[in-house]
Amino acid sequence: MRDEYLKWSLEWAGLVQRVLKDKGSFFLNVGRVAIESVAAVSIGFGDVQIVHRCQNTFHWIKSITVETRAGEQISVGHFKPISSHRYVTDCHEYIFHLTKTGNTELDRLGIGVPYADKSNIKRWAHTGGGDKRCRGNNWFVPYKTIRSREEQRPHPATFPVELAEQCIKLHGCEPGLVVMDPFLGIGHSAVAARELRGGAVYWV
Repeated sequence: MRDEYLKWSLEWAGLVQRVLKDKGSFFLNVGRVAIESVAAVSIGFGDVQIVHRCQNTFHWIKSITVETRAGEQISVGHFKPISSHRYVTDCHEYIFHLTKTGNTELDRLGIGVPYADKSNIKRWAHTGGGDKRCRGNNWFVPYKTIRSREEQRPHPATFPVELAEQCIKLHGCEPGLVVMDPFLGIGHSAVAARELRGGAVYWV
């Protein structure tokens, strides 16, 4: 079963590679099978030569607990509990940013965030006087509260529209942008592309 899954991954990865532009970005969202999945789409197999490079790795934080300076613990977000004596509950997933060469330029401030310490704006020349910094590779994007799985999440592996928006903005939402989702699911990536008005949307 594992070998079949990896072989299938190589097949669709080859199709993605064929249509991906030289400066394009391919964002792969996976959970527990993260390392094997990204390895499968980044290496050669038989007559198929996959040349995706893992340019960035992001952590989609779905739920997190932080402690304030006052010592109060605050939990935010949603997660699916795991009943196990061996494993802890997964509160995040991986997003691998794959490109053909590893040299694709990104719009780092397209998903930038304000500085918490405003003195940094004048301290660092690269800010250009603007109150926005790179968000980094930890993205907290919670699910909306789900009261009915059948009506609100009719697919077993969904992600919020906002997560797809982050990926599109980071790549660069230039006019004429084409967004393709090889696994359309319930269409959240298509919704994100339409809302951002980045261009055409294709899926297979």
